[in-house]
Amino acid sequence: MAKLVRFGVSVEAELLDGFDKLILKQKYSNRSQAIAALMRNKLIERNWQNKYVNIVAIISLVYNHHKRELVNKVMDVQHDFQKVIISSQHIHLDHDNCLEIIACRGKNSIILDLSRALGAIKGIKHTSLSLTSSGK
Repeated sequence: MAKLVRFGVSVEAELLDGFDKLILKQKYSNRSQAIAALMRNKLIERNWQNKYVNIVAIISLVYNHHKRELVNKVMDVQHDFQKVIISSQHIHLDHDNCLEIIACRGKNSIILDLSRALGAIKGIKHTSLSLTSSGK
């Protein structure tokens, strides 16, 4: 287990009150746990700015599968980026719309390029990119 360090923080009472309400709402057991999560998230976000860092990401696409050649174009782009794609899942939302979920691991810049390439395909209704840490 990592060595724990205790430190003090001085903030305005109103800010602390709002933070305590947030902690309760998000089910943190204490302030230390919430502050550690905020610090960790900020460091991970900063890490994403380095285009050479390895990340893990989920790309979500919503599209009409009846649109001519759209499915083939999505598949072609995925094949072009197969080195960073771990897995993909195709879900039928209704008669017309599908959700494609693509799990990725690799260099930040390549995954961002993949997300942009998929989002630029004519007929894609929505693209979402969710980045996280590889845990290292």
